[in-house]
Amino acid sequence: MFLTISTTGNPERPATDLGFLLHKHPEKAQTYSTSHGTAHVFYPEASAERCTAALLLEVDPVALVRKGKGKGKGKGRSGAPDAALAQYVNDRPYAASSLLSVAMSTVFKSALSGTCRAMPERAEATLPLRIEVPALPARGGAELVRGLFGPLGWSRVDAVAVPLDERFPEWGDSRYVRLVLEGELRLADALRQLYVLLPVLDDAKHYWVAPDEVDKLLRAGEGWLADHPEQKLITSRYLARRWGLTRQAMERLELVRLAESDDLDVESVDNAVDETTDTEERPVPLAEQRRTAILAALDGAGASRVLDLGCGQGQLVQALLKDVRFTEIVGVDVSMRALTVASRRLKLDRMGERQAARVTLQQGSLTYTDKRLKGYDAAVLSEVIEHLDLPRLPALEYAVFGSARPRTVLVTTPNVEYNVRWETLPAGHVRHGDHRFEWTRAEFRDWAGQVARRHGYGVEFVPVGPDDPEVGPPTQMAVFTMTAADEKEKEAKAA
Repeated sequence: MFLTISTTGNPERPATDLGFLLHKHPEKAQTYSTSHGTAHVFYPEASAERCTAALLLEVDPVALVRKGKGKGKGKGRSGAPDAALAQYVNDRPYAASSLLSVAMSTVFKSALSGTCRAMPERAEATLPLRIEVPALPARGGAELVRGLFGPLGWSRVDAVAVPLDERFPEWGDSRYVRLVLEGELRLADALRQLYVLLPVLDDAKHYWVAPDEVDKLLRAGEGWLADHPEQKLITSRYLARRWGLTRQAMERLELVRLAESDDLDVESVDNAVDETTDTEERPVPLAEQRRTAILAALDGAGASRVLDLGCGQGQLVQALLKDVRFTEIVGVDVSMRALTVASRRLKLDRMGERQAARVTLQQGSLTYTDKRLKGYDAAVLSEVIEHLDLPRLPALEYAVFGSARPRTVLVTTPNVEYNVRWETLPAGHVRHGDHRFEWTRAEFRDWAGQVARRHGYGVEFVPVGPDDPEVGPPTQMAVFTMTAADEKEKEAKAA
């Protein structure tokens, strides 16, 4: 089995950065043992202009039979000799399958998670990628391959059928294709797509599918599977057509899809499925209540130039643009994919000149200081902090409160105490899979109070959503206001 990943670059951003992102040095050939063979990682080419990483998996057919199932199980359902022989004579050593996916998860574990301590911003940025798989089983043919990869952001999806025998064209094509993918994607996103879709196309996993495979599928499919037009086929095949697991995965994906349509909050799912009659008033989604509370707080602060830090897909930016009081709006996010979606949502390419002059979308990491963010009236961190690992919060704190220093900062975050009120949320689960933590009201107040004291701000707390007498509101908001003394000092420095 063979897979190559290529990218291009320049002296300022060399293509060999691929080595950092994959955590594999371009000058070394590395070998890893897997349960069914040996994986090799090496670089056929590595220069500032172009870099290619190759993954070669040598499969031991005997080990495959001993440790799991090969092409078939045991002697097959019929117990026929040809079925027994198929355990040892099959395409597993040569064609990309779930074996390659498992090898990828072992060899490229950090890259799949999008982790790169040496170059965190590079890991979050898109790269010009070219991925080649010379032999890919495709039950459904080249058309299905294009149907699976086409909606995922690739500019080129070439799936060329491999003939059974080039000497005898009348025999027709085999079930294998040569796959070439090209496009601007995050490396982690590309690897996750391959991790899921390689075994889907082969439609024959080499190991028993247990219930934990649902969690693996949802983790790898985060951000793309919930809205994929072939979601049902992908889910069914990935879970080896185990209908109970497939149904469970589809239900969870539906919750994700509904949640993503409204700021990634589980509460919007409850609103979406609420069975109110035509004469009853449908509840206002919490995401909308949150935006209303933010707009009111910005109005109370007299802000006109606003930063939306961690703007995501641009819902808040869109709401700010509708209010003429906000003369300059800057949306910042580390994800280029999110910014692209935001640009489409706002219709920036068709926006009038005067309206377009009010809004800017820019890529940036909130854990690094950025001179572009200085001098604004207010900054909003709406449902952002809970997506950061706790050790990275001090970096965000300094970048916003210590370096950018807007006069007003609004921070909203889920109130974990309220989670017991969500019937669709299993006990002990956070509201979204990417939340690294969710705080109680006391924990949030303690953190906000410390931040305010360290950086010369006062802080007040505003409930967002219904304020339950026992567990509080679903969302908690802190309104930080620079103290008069610090504001005078800031004005003096600006002068």
